[in-house]
Amino acid sequence: MAVLHNRVSQRELKELLYQEKETRKTLSFYHYFPIDAPQLFRDILYKNLFELKVFGRIYVANEGINAQLSVPESNFEKMKDYLYSIKPLDGVRLNIAVDDDGKSFWVLKVKVREKIVADGIDDTSFNMRYKGKYVNAEEFNLLTSDPGTIVVDMRNHYEYEVGHFINAIEVPSDTFREQLPMSADMLTQHKDKKIIMYCTGGIRCEKASAYLLHKGFQNVFHLEGGIIHYANTVKEKGLENRFLGKNFVFDDRLGERIGEEIISRCHQCGKQADTHTNCSNDGCHLLFIQCSDCANRYEGCCSRECQEVFHLPVEERKNIRKGIDMGRNVFNKSRARLRPKPGDNK
Repeated sequence: MAVLHNRVSQRELKELLYQEKETRKTLSFYHYFPIDAPQLFRDILYKNLFELKVFGRIYVANEGINAQLSVPESNFEKMKDYLYSIKPLDGVRLNIAVDDDGKSFWVLKVKVREKIVADGIDDTSFNMRYKGKYVNAEEFNLLTSDPGTIVVDMRNHYEYEVGHFINAIEVPSDTFREQLPMSADMLTQHKDKKIIMYCTGGIRCEKASAYLLHKGFQNVFHLEGGIIHYANTVKEKGLENRFLGKNFVFDDRLGERIGEEIISRCHQCGKQADTHTNCSNDGCHLLFIQCSDCANRYEGCCSRECQEVFHLPVEERKNIRKGIDMGRNVFNKSRARLRPKPGDNK
């Protein structure tokens, strides 16, 4: 019988990953195309990628596929050949990670979702076939050098905080579904200007460009392959790098270095820092920026309270977090969700 789901614990799988001797490649790809039977597509995909020892996170929906993967180097070409054997994915761009330690994922998860990126769009007349114009790295640099061009970052606030393109506008939000209508409202006064949108790998800005066109905008562009493809192209062709700081990524690395600048600050002491971490207290797991000094002082925790919980016996910690739904637990300055007690930083 074919294996269609993981049967080993997360802890064991992570331990096995760190015991591996072979180097892995981290990559991502997405493609909008109609999938009539997402569950069947998902099961076939899982079976074939599992056999190639691929790890990662894949979302499949009627509107297409969104994938972040880790593959042993010896299986990379086999995986690529398999993906390209799926007709709609033949030639799909595989965005290779910029700053990769090979430890991004340790399990394969393929899930069927309503959409490959949650957008909140319920307008049945919206169509992804009508989207903005692709621009490559050279064209992006040329367009963004024009002071009349509006550059829009279609990522979440915590992604923008550690790294973004020069003069990029932030759409301050926690979710993409909130950003879409917000971006259209923010850009209303610029309808006659060139608007270029970008995101991590291209999936969000491609949909955002289609959304703006749907709302009556005309000169809409989006960065082909997102920040990842841009960074690789800049390196390969020796182009000017217009990205400042670090690119946040949704795997165990939590970031890859694009520009040498550190443009954000530690959420605990205010020192320059751009390293994201999840609070070591399993009942919290707040995602926040922490410098190395505070990481040592708080042992990877976001506060003294969490540090105290972190040192309790395992069973007591489990009892404390019973029934707690952390939801989307991300530090947001506007909500002041991380407040060390007076004297904590001394």
